[in-house]
Amino acid sequence: MNILVTGASGFMARTLISRLCENDGLHVTGLSRKAARWQAADTSPAKHAFATADFMACLAGIDVVVHAAARAHVLKDEAADPLAEFRKVNVDFTLNIARQAAVSGVKRFIFISTIGVNGTCNDRPFTATDSVAPEEPYAISKWEAEQGLVELCKTNSMELVIIRPPLMYGPGAPGNFANLVKWVASGIPLPLGAIANQRSLIGLDNMVDLIATCLDHPAAAGKVLLASDGEDVSTSELLRRVAKAMGKPARLIPVPEAVLRAGAAVLGKRAMANRLLGSLRVDISKTTELLGWTPPFSLDEGLSRCFKDSAQDTPRVVLK
Repeated sequence: MNILVTGASGFMARTLISRLCENDGLHVTGLSRKAARWQAADTSPAKHAFATADFMACLAGIDVVVHAAARAHVLKDEAADPLAEFRKVNVDFTLNIARQAAVSGVKRFIFISTIGVNGTCNDRPFTATDSVAPEEPYAISKWEAEQGLVELCKTNSMELVIIRPPLMYGPGAPGNFANLVKWVASGIPLPLGAIANQRSLIGLDNMVDLIATCLDHPAAAGKVLLASDGEDVSTSELLRRVAKAMGKPARLIPVPEAVLRAGAAVLGKRAMANRLLGSLRVDISKTTELLGWTPPFSLDEGLSRCFKDSAQDTPRVVLK
């Protein structure tokens, strides 16, 4: 089977390419805008290709496209119109390569979306059949891409698989939660000891395993699949487990949530407060039932793998 993975220089795609290359039956090509960065870090036998407007040459003979390329993790977006910038990559680029993939005879297109399409907070776990409610520009652009891909695949034989992951962590993960983990490493007390929310996460290794399962699983075709580790934790509990995985003490001060939210409002940080204090749970029962898949690693195992090969003062976990 011939696989094309876009966003090859990215956090998740680098690991995905490496794992897929371990399978003798798979031939992998990585597509990236950041040629030098990927070539310097990549040690897998994957072929290299670089993004242009015309992808026909690198799509020739490809069976499955895993589209992981995206504009994401923009912590301080200085764009005059952030949504327009997200649309350029997450919608226009996505649909461009998908159209060419369909013309090239690609059998399956796996789109890595986000649980943000469902919303940013919930009182009950999101399911794959829930109505969508994207709020932030990144999630809105991903939802628009999903809709465009669905319409595109109605006119040809290319199968579409959409995966919506929640918070992802792993070695080298980008995102603003890395700052909080650095604070854990430095020993700075954090005012999050009283937070009793519930959030779903997915470890890098679990996400890669799910994508690999979707490469040719017949039941995945045409489906929206939610992903997670299958275990929900509060922000305070997550920080304790991160600290344990790093071999560091967790210094958490029990400040009431109402006080934290009030302070965040004054500082104009409501969105960040929602990520840290609000709940966001994901129901993966449809995914597990359809695919016969279960996350191979627990949260604690994933965090342990996250830090085992890195220096103890180099945190590598992300909450987005």
